[in-house]
Amino acid sequence: MKTAISERLQLLREQMQREHLSAFIFPSTDPHQSEIVPYHWAAREWITGFDGSAGTAVITLNSAALWTDSRYFLAAADQLSGTEFQLMKAGLPDTPSITAWLAHELRELDGPEIGIDGMVGSCAEVETLIAEMREHGGITVRTNYDPLQQIWTDRPEIPLNPVVLHPLKYAGEDTASKLQRIRQALRGQHADGMLVCALDDIAWTLNLRGSDIPCNPLFVSYLLISSTTTTLFIDPRKLPTEVEDYLRSIHVDVAPYEKVQDGLSHYFEYNILIDPTEVNYTLSRAVKCQAVVRSESPIPYLKAVKNDTEIAGFRQAMKRDGIAMVKFLQWLETAVAAGGQTEMTVSTRLEQFRAEQPLYKGASFPTISAYEAHGAIVHYEPTPATDMPLEPRGFLLLDSGAQYADGTTDITRTIPLGPISDQQRHIYTLVLKAHIQLELCKFPDGASGTRIDAVARQPLWREGLNFMHGTGHGVGSYLCVHEGPHQVRQEYKSAPLHAGMTVTDEPGIYLAGKFGVRIENTLIVEDYLKTDMGSFLQMDSLTLCPINLTAADLSLLTDEELAWLNTYHQRVYDELSPYLDESEKAWLRAYISVGK
Repeated sequence: MKTAISERLQLLREQMQREHLSAFIFPSTDPHQSEIVPYHWAAREWITGFDGSAGTAVITLNSAALWTDSRYFLAAADQLSGTEFQLMKAGLPDTPSITAWLAHELRELDGPEIGIDGMVGSCAEVETLIAEMREHGGITVRTNYDPLQQIWTDRPEIPLNPVVLHPLKYAGEDTASKLQRIRQALRGQHADGMLVCALDDIAWTLNLRGSDIPCNPLFVSYLLISSTTTTLFIDPRKLPTEVEDYLRSIHVDVAPYEKVQDGLSHYFEYNILIDPTEVNYTLSRAVKCQAVVRSESPIPYLKAVKNDTEIAGFRQAMKRDGIAMVKFLQWLETAVAAGGQTEMTVSTRLEQFRAEQPLYKGASFPTISAYEAHGAIVHYEPTPATDMPLEPRGFLLLDSGAQYADGTTDITRTIPLGPISDQQRHIYTLVLKAHIQLELCKFPDGASGTRIDAVARQPLWREGLNFMHGTGHGVGSYLCVHEGPHQVRQEYKSAPLHAGMTVTDEPGIYLAGKFGVRIENTLIVEDYLKTDMGSFLQMDSLTLCPINLTAADLSLLTDEELAWLNTYHQRVYDELSPYLDESEKAWLRAYISVGK
């Protein structure tokens, strides 16, 4: 692989020289700003060998670097080893920005020009790049060139997987109602229409699903909404007859995917809303109407608040997921003791238990099955080269989830496979306290996730511990496992929290070279009480799976924390036991009785 990366860089630089480019930038995104992209657009992975979901590669004629966040520091360092790519740890004070690094690398050149494909860079990011490079000595940016069209000779095609209907019994709201609410929100932003690029927003709006992106039930397309018309830009080969008939019945026109720029040039309204973080730079420049309203898309806010049908679906999906998890955890105890298990084999076995459940559609993300030191790599995914045998000692960190037709799950459990060290027990207990504190949190309606993030971190901060990833994210309804706009994290995120939103609760601590601990449930935001001071919210666990207590120092838990654990575990037993056999019931009773 290292040799292949070197050869690809050589080919790229030859193309750059032909085009008089001094540098080229490869973001991790596709034309839709997706977190996970169809492999046709996995340019950054292809040119670097780094397969994490976040990162930006920058290549000059003489140097190369990759920026990524704290989730991937360890994984990226390993995957880039042996290549000429320098790892840039984004967010650290000593790490230069991309533009500052480029200005330094190109400082001796006369009139350098850098390139980025405007179809995959968001409008906001490319405009910022252009402005900052102009400030660094007038370096120009070219956006109309993709060098991989010449050098990526076996590049996969854009997927042609069929689109399927998402039934109203799971969606809970028809497309006509959703379009009406979208248009009402657009009027509130003084916009006549909008271009929708985010694939999960399109799938939600049209009550359709697909399989173009691994683990995400999405289909490659654009949606152009005006005050009176709706047009889906998609390869027509992806539409079965029943979907064509459905789109016709709800008055959604269909046009070829590659004709979206033509659609924008013929858009007839006075103005159009363009979300600069969602719409790519090239399409933002293709708009020909009188005015552009640059603002956030209203769809993520509408999608984030789940309706009663979606919430009921989540609860049913979580119940089936909990059944699979209990069966797996019981199996794991004897399987590890018997020997022969590895990170990959137990990951496969968990997927098998889930696949036995009704309405199962696949994993919601690649399973993180991380034993001992691998658990300190936040987004570690085992491969045949890294697969580690499991021993009856230490921690297995298992972060996994599933797609069901009525909901999406995301759960992490850190499982002691046998004796653990005092340090592991102490860290586990602190993470457990952090998790419970967020579960117990009460807060004003409309508070942002940043305002409650400190609640979870307090038990860790008191001992000088912290984690660099977010504490929580939204989860889609048979959509993306990472869903915005709201997040619970240290960095300021203004999106408000309201009843009906889902959010994960996943604090963790990671000690490089030793182990990692993370405990995660998916929660639903609910009404708590109303007073003269306003409306207040709380959160309730959707996830139904016991939390291991043999690894915890229960003396460090408060009475309130113990009470929460006992109440939660009783609920897990009451809801799951009717679907378990006698041995599984007995195992679950014993598993959760430690906190009594």
